[in-house]
Amino acid sequence: MTKRRLGRTGIFIEPLVLGTNVFGWTADEQTSLAVLDAFVGEGFSAIDTADVYSLWVPGNKSESEKIIGRWLNARGNRDKVQIFTKVGSDLGQGKNDLSAAWIERAANDSLTRLQTDYIDLYQSHWPDPTVTQEETLGAYDKLIKAGKVRFIGASNFDETLLAEALSIAAATDLPRYETVQNEYNLYTRSKFEGPVQNLAVEEGLSGLAYFSLAKGFLSGKYRSEADFGKSPRGAAMSSYLDEKGRRILAAQDNVSERTGASLAEIALAWVNAQRGIAAPIASATSIEQLQSLARGARLTLLPKDLALLTEAGAA
Repeated sequence: MTKRRLGRTGIFIEPLVLGTNVFGWTADEQTSLAVLDAFVGEGFSAIDTADVYSLWVPGNKSESEKIIGRWLNARGNRDKVQIFTKVGSDLGQGKNDLSAAWIERAANDSLTRLQTDYIDLYQSHWPDPTVTQEETLGAYDKLIKAGKVRFIGASNFDETLLAEALSIAAATDLPRYETVQNEYNLYTRSKFEGPVQNLAVEEGLSGLAYFSLAKGFLSGKYRSEADFGKSPRGAAMSSYLDEKGRRILAAQDNVSERTGASLAEIALAWVNAQRGIAAPIASATSIEQLQSLARGARLTLLPKDLALLTEAGAA
């Protein structure tokens, strides 16, 4: 695999980031630890989490970071992986929060849960219109100077917000966002493609695509309403199972017949082939799923197959 640089940082990653929003939810701790071991065993190193994972499960709070922290402590491999986490989601304060006070508190809490001294990539999870971007970037500047954070990224930012943040950073010598983590897959394209993608390429930012498998729809597992009960995420599949969704599945089937790759592997390979993308983010709840993700990260599709898939998912 050819490693890809994150923005202008000194971080180079293989073209797959392990998503861990399933840890403590659809993957219990034992399964999560096994998936982490398998991920590293396949030669990958970038792990993405957030302080809010998985708050939606009754009784859970920041379970993903806690599980990763216990894994790092048990394996003693902190220097061999990159930890990406996020700040700014509502953890009970009543709003998305990128204030300086909250970022300082949240960063220290994440470091404690992760059982580490530093975060490789600390990301603004959602925009916060109640504070200035200068305040947010200033808070990150203090964390970087304290050695608690290496680099920062944005998530769920549009082109306007991202351009403003980059302009402020350049004018004030504050740290700049080096990555943009937006939803992006064969079905959902507009949150990255176009203005955000163009800005990322122009400014040397790296795209990290979350929901790269469209919550599992692009695995081909959900072909009709009868399939929705196959997983806790099944209820969300109705938004994908329309004419466009069926076109995409048909195109994936076509490519699968020629390549022998699974639909999930094809979906990841398509994301990896797009301009400005460093890696897709994908989660696994079994070793078999993780192995398939690894194959997808290594898969290179022919131009004609990329064109077929792109056309199928066009709006």
